[in-house]
Amino acid sequence: MAEPRVVGMILAYNCAPMLARAVSRIPREYLSDVFLTDDGSTDGTREEARRLGVAVIGHSPNRGYGGNVKAGLKHALSLGADYVVEIHGDGAQFNPAAIEQALPLIDSGYDFILGSRFQRPLQALAHGMPIARWLANQGLSFFDRLVLHLPLTEFHTGFRIYSRRLIETVPYTSNADDYLFSFQIIAQAAYSRLKIGEVPVEADYHSAHTSHAMAGAAFYAVRTFGTLGQYVLARRGLRHNVLFP
Repeated sequence: MAEPRVVGMILAYNCAPMLARAVSRIPREYLSDVFLTDDGSTDGTREEARRLGVAVIGHSPNRGYGGNVKAGLKHALSLGADYVVEIHGDGAQFNPAAIEQALPLIDSGYDFILGSRFQRPLQALAHGMPIARWLANQGLSFFDRLVLHLPLTEFHTGFRIYSRRLIETVPYTSNADDYLFSFQIIAQAAYSRLKIGEVPVEADYHSAHTSHAMAGAAFYAVRTFGTLGQYVLARRGLRHNVLFP
């Protein structure tokens, strides 16, 4: 059987000063291809990516995290990807070296692989994760486990690996164009009974990186409960919708 084709997808928005560090941390020996999908940057991100030897796709104006992921997943499939690794262009918080630990799960045919900062929960605090975010993430993930019946230690992570089967199965193009996309697609994978696993990932909060404001993070958290409600109604056959048909 041929080795799975694993493609790296760098998500970028105005991260030109941080991009070189992000690219340098990618373990390319495990990847068949790497490209950057730019979400309407105005700071020279695309030019910096090309200078670093990374292929670029992009769009304008800015669509948001979810819109950028949608464009990237579509492009990755056109490259023949069997798996797509999400890599953040700020290069700081989520270490792409976790790809190596995910290889056994890829070989075992997992459909969705998430990186968890909480398999070793105190390590996230040691690496500078603010205590308020740590507590909020732990609390949200507790409810997510109860509702989705998934034995994951974290549901709100920026390191993830999407399989072709996942991309072709769930209606991810109907998801939000903002960061809510990141949770909706996990719920969709659970709804479709796909094989979901996790690996530990290191997140460095001391280096320069992009992050959500607390107000935005709180609004996101509230909206995840709406997604869980839609999931429960669809799972029980009471009301289906575009996310959970």
